[in-house]
Parts: sequence; structure tokens; C-alpha cells
Amino acid sequence: MRAIMVDSQAARLETCPPNMRGRARLNTNEAAVEYESKSLTSALEFDRIFSHFASVEIDLGCGDGTFLTAMARENPKHNFLGIERLLGRVRSVCRKVARLDLKNARVLRMESSYAVTNLLPAGSVTAFHLLFPDPWPKRRHHRRRAFTHEFLFSIHRALIAEGLFNIATDHTEYFQQIEKVVAETDIFVISREQKNFPSTTFEQKLVARGLPVHRLLLRKVSPLK
Repeated sequence: MRAIMVDSQAARLETCPPNMRGRARLNTNEAAVEYESKSLTSALEFDRIFSHFASVEIDLGCGDGTFLTAMARENPKHNFLGIERLLGRVRSVCRKVARLDLKNARVLRMESSYAVTNLLPAGSVTAFHLLFPDPWPKRRHHRRRAFTHEFLFSIHRALIAEGLFNIATDHTEYFQQIEKVVAETDIFVISREQKNFPSTTFEQKLVARGLPVHRLLLRKVSPLK
């Protein structure tokens, strides 16, 4: 199986040779955690990804899997899919999920924005989590940021009615851009619910250094007509 690489900015799909040495480090149970999509254009079928039917939450850019596995342990009646582009992080998620014997957590190696825009069925996801996405702080790199109007509309389409979109970043200017994009649409409202979400590894480091975290919890609404 060749590893799928997606350049979402150029709307271009490529394949690259697999890292056989890296994959060989995973045992059978660990390797089974990764879901390898057989199509880059067909919608994901969650009943094929998970062993039992349940609400699905998606961790976009799930990193080393700390948040994903914590959520899966705390919410055994929900299914959790991590989407991560980097192979080393995908392997880390596979190891953690297998070690904890979590049957309700899996990972897909894919560019998050591509998966959200192209692979998720409408009204299929209970909640999305976008935690500390790359802020691309240099102005000339802003076009690479994941959070755009198109991305937000794709999130809205994939969510169930009144589904949640949980966002966190430590980058103030990026957070302001996110707020601006949200304000320019009428498809989400800001939720004032108090959710005690687990921390990512990155967030734990920020807290240890006394650095601020900006948060936004959105709830899907139907646009006004």
C-alpha cells in the first residue's frame, strides 16, 4: 500500500513510496489502528472504519494522539477518528490506541482540510476538534492556513444538526482571523457551554510556561434564508 500524500493548496494528489522501515516498527495490532482509505474521492464509510455504530467525533491534525486517546477513553460510547498528515505522528497514535486497547479510536493519514472538504458524508459527524493548527505566522504563508470560509462551510456540511466545532490556538492573530471568518457567516453560533476537554501535549507545554490559550466552541445552526 502506497502512502497517500495530499497537497490541498494545489488541489493535487500524489503518491510517494512507503516508509517500509517505519511501518515495520508497528506490530499487527498497532498497524490495524490506521485506516487506509481505498479511494481519494469516495466518501468515508464509518461503519467500515469502526467495529460498532456510534456517534463520530473527528480530531483534525491529531498529533501524537494524546487528546484523541483521552477522549476515546472518557467517551466509550462514541467513535473517534484522528486525521493526521505526518507518518511519525500516525505511528505514535497507532501505538497509543493499541496499548490502551481502544476499539473506538482510529487514525487516517491524510491532509485534514482535504478530508473535510472531499471525504466526509454530509451530516455524519457529531463534533470536530481543531486544536492548535499551524498558524503559519509569516504573512506570505497565511494562504496555507487551514481555517478559511471554504473549510468552515465544509465543516458545517459534515456536522449533524447542532453539531459542535471545538477550536483552540495559542496564536492571537490567527484566532482573530478565525473569529472574523466565523462572524462573516451565519452557519454557527458561539456556544457558552463549559466543556472539560482533555489537553493535548502541546497545550500542556503552553500551560506549564504560563502562556495563554484562545478557545472557541461553535454550534452548527441552519443559515438564515
